[in-house]
Order: sequence, then structure tokens, then C-alpha cells
Amino acid sequence: MNNFSFGRRKVCYFCRKKIEEIDYKDTNTLKRYLGIWSKMKSAKDTGNCSKHQRRLTQAMKRARFLALIPYSTR
Repeated sequence: MNNFSFGRRKVCYFCRKKIEEIDYKDTNTLKRYLGIWSKMKSAKDTGNCSKHQRRLTQAMKRARFLALIPYSTR
């Protein structure tokens, strides 16, 4: 049995909206990419390209350091 998925391919949100810089102060955008335990979602789950996934990770780390988003939620 083959494991093919014929679903629609996810497209990077930041490429689609032509957003070059991801602002760490924009917590609403960053929270879209957090799971229920405040873990970052993978690029495979979100559909982000590798360039924007790296920038998103850096923005999340900065926002966590400044306590704009939580490290974990229980």
C-alpha cells in the first residue's frame, strides 16, 4: 500500500502575504504557530518555507525572552 497524500499543498503564509520581516512584538501572528502546550509547530504542520520558519523561530525566542508569549502553558 502506498502512502500518498493527495490533499492540497500548504503554502507559506508569509510568502503569500509578502511579509519579509516577522515582528516579535506581533503576538497574534506568533500565537498562530504555537500548539496547545505553547510548543512551536513544525514547518511541516504550518506549511512555512524554511526561510520564514527560521525567522519565525527567532521571533518566538525573542518574544519569549521578553515575556510576550509563554514558554509553556499547563
